[in-house]
Amino acid sequence: MKNLFVYLFLLFSVQLFAQDKKWSGKFEQLDQLLPTPNSYRTASGAPGENYWQQRADYEIDVELNDDTQVLTGKETITYFNNSPEILNYLWLQLDQNNLSKGNMTDKTATNFVRDSVPARYFPLAGETFDYQGGFTIRSVKEAATEKPLAYLVNFTMMRIDLPTPLKTGEKYSFKIEWSYKEKDRLKFDERGGYEYFADDGNYLYTEAQWFPRMCVFDDYEGWQNKQFFGQGEFALPFGNYKVKISVPSDHIIGATGVLQNPKEVLTPTQFERFEKAKKTFDQPVLIVPQEEAVVKEKSRSKKKSTWVFSAQDVRDFAFASSRKFIWDAMAVKINDKTPLAQSFYPKEGNPLWGKESTRAIKNTLEVYSSRTLDYPYPVATSVHTAHQGMEYPMICFNYGRPNKDGSYSHRTYEGMVGVIVHEVGHNFFPMIVNSDERQWGWMDEGLNSFLERETKRERYPDIDISTGSPKSMANYLQGDKNKMRPIMWSADNVPGSDYGYNSYFKPTAALTMLRETVMGPGLFDKALKEYAQRWAFKHPKPADFFRTMEDASAVDLDWFWRGWFYSVDHVDIELNNVKWFRLKAEVKDVENKNVKTVKGDLVKSDQKNTNDFSSGPQEITVLDTDKNSYGEFRSRIDDKKIKGSLENKNLYELTFTNKGGLIAPIIIQWTFADGTQEIEKIPAEIWIENEKQVTKVFIKEKEVTGIMIDPNTDTGDINLNNNMFPKKVATNKFDELKKK
Repeated sequence: MKNLFVYLFLLFSVQLFAQDKKWSGKFEQLDQLLPTPNSYRTASGAPGENYWQQRADYEIDVELNDDTQVLTGKETITYFNNSPEILNYLWLQLDQNNLSKGNMTDKTATNFVRDSVPARYFPLAGETFDYQGGFTIRSVKEAATEKPLAYLVNFTMMRIDLPTPLKTGEKYSFKIEWSYKEKDRLKFDERGGYEYFADDGNYLYTEAQWFPRMCVFDDYEGWQNKQFFGQGEFALPFGNYKVKISVPSDHIIGATGVLQNPKEVLTPTQFERFEKAKKTFDQPVLIVPQEEAVVKEKSRSKKKSTWVFSAQDVRDFAFASSRKFIWDAMAVKINDKTPLAQSFYPKEGNPLWGKESTRAIKNTLEVYSSRTLDYPYPVATSVHTAHQGMEYPMICFNYGRPNKDGSYSHRTYEGMVGVIVHEVGHNFFPMIVNSDERQWGWMDEGLNSFLERETKRERYPDIDISTGSPKSMANYLQGDKNKMRPIMWSADNVPGSDYGYNSYFKPTAALTMLRETVMGPGLFDKALKEYAQRWAFKHPKPADFFRTMEDASAVDLDWFWRGWFYSVDHVDIELNNVKWFRLKAEVKDVENKNVKTVKGDLVKSDQKNTNDFSSGPQEITVLDTDKNSYGEFRSRIDDKKIKGSLENKNLYELTFTNKGGLIAPIIIQWTFADGTQEIEKIPAEIWIENEKQVTKVFIKEKEVTGIMIDPNTDTGDINLNNNMFPKKVATNKFDELKKK
């Protein structure tokens, strides 16, 4: 019974302490939320000595029918089991089944009826457009024996049962024959498909998720076989690809990997230009100029050409094909590498695409390489499409179309450059640093959007970069918390209306704040580069990123991850009390009748709160140290020297209240009587003892006339009206326009 009383006393004492200190766990370490380090993934965030990952090699033959828009293909997949487990079956992704009849996305979609609702927002859109999507699996066979394999299709996943268990260190080859009808990208909001140009009767194909692909099997969760709903993207193993693509002979193809037979599919003049582009660094070389593409728009070749591509250490393969393509390219110098930057676009993309696309690729490769790792692939390709942007290894599909007369707005230019930088940047995240997009959308979209913003900041001073800043998130973060989800939610579990904020903008704002305000550019850049180089061509998880950023910087960031990534709190720091003091001229008073003191404290009488500094400073008295109270160590302190250093100084006692819940550094802008200003940054650790309210004294040589917290909204503070002293209402541009 005595132990019970002791326990209750201690528990009650801890609760009182927590209440007194306003403690709610915002500085708790993340250890209990992160996976336990092991020999696969270490506590430092690096791959462990026993780290392993699977591999899948592909040999694919595919034909694109330009009359029926049907893709027909066959592939041989060789799967390498590098895991310590024995596998009895394999899982593949059939992403095109997301548009098959009775798909999971339509079944789980919620909707309602109201007057004047657009027809396309009703379910069964595929049937409305008379389109039957999804893969037709023609056969699944063992490669060595040609014997049929048992398989089961579960919506967008296919399980293949192995005839004998696949042991550690073994490999297995099997064949799949398949086909599907391609879709119209302008009718379906999908990543691949075709665009039909009625003016000249031609198609432009962007082929994505076009073949059955292996799922990831890893140490973290086994098979990553979550269904594809269309929002959460992809998790894929690395491998080597050899792909043969048969198209009409007047088509031009851009694809993942290196073209193996250029002399067979290009004219001698095109081949000569192609070789010249590989050695040209100052401007793009036109391999297929617009005048040649326009001539081909009128042709309809009955012959077929087979383009052969090879790609090493990639997680996917995509391609684009059209007789409308203009093609330009130039070499980019990345230390000892010279990747080829190239663009494919119809005449409808000019003059903007010819002017900006390949140069945007070059800028992206240079900036990203300097911040992460040297771009390792031999090519980087940008393809023009009507809408959306989407990324694949070495190739991406990007929007940004001028008006029919060739004119374009600055907004179109910004959007086109931005999407090319973003999608080319995805080569680094997640094509090389291969995170699981379906589970953790922010690990590729957030990191990539951050570096997109940095690239535009360095290379495009005429492009607005406010999106993704902490300031840009203020309005969103003060919204309805019941509808928000933390960043650390699975991509498919985030409402579609919030997905952009959750995976792109909020992580970008967080990383921007982390670099500029919390860590500083020097530490942040070194830590991010360490993460990229540790996990290049591997499969990192969130814990690997969090741990590496701390390991490589010596900055404890658990409070930051907990607030920005695991909560929906926002920054709202109120400057709710300011007091101004000066040292009182010392007058000897033997009986000490006129001074009320607590031994050793800074002494001040009551001061009424004021809204400005007009009442002047309050005089205070600093006592000599009570040596009996502070012991021998404090007895060595020179009180006279301390008091002398405070003479003629201005002391300002500021009280801050954390109203938003999200821990942040305190950035103070001091405005002095002589008109000068000073920025002072207080680390976020000031909130450790009391997460709700803190008070701090500042000593200034000059008199202060104004104080502003987070003047540039570097922390994304949502309410600037409670950040100022003297108090005044902050105005925005709309208020200023109303006054005019």
